[in-house]
Amino acid sequence: MTMQFGSATEFSNMCGVTLMNTPIGRVVAEVMGAKEGVELTEYPSMIRVDGVKLLNFDYDELTEALGEEFDGSIFEEISSTHYGRMVHLDDKTILFASPEDAAEYIGFDLTATAGESL
Repeated sequence: MTMQFGSATEFSNMCGVTLMNTPIGRVVAEVMGAKEGVELTEYPSMIRVDGVKLLNFDYDELTEALGEEFDGSIFEEISSTHYGRMVHLDDKTILFASPEDAAEYIGFDLTATAGESL
């Protein structure tokens, strides 16, 4: 992956997270990197995980790969920055590139109605 700096105004359909480059973070990155549409970029102290449309961190899959329990608290411990909409559930964390896809997944209606104020 080539580092590009700057900003773009169009929708990228990408989401991602930065993981600590630790034994647990490395295994999680390897599991995620084996999935279609996922790209890993390694740095000395972190691993960037970028995905097209969504990233699904399935805790059962990660527990099996690690050989020890993996849950949301461990995900929070090894992760740093992210982009995309993050949805935490008991058995997985999902990052969505599209806010609309995340809203649909959790059953949230994004439609504004007349007369509503923030």
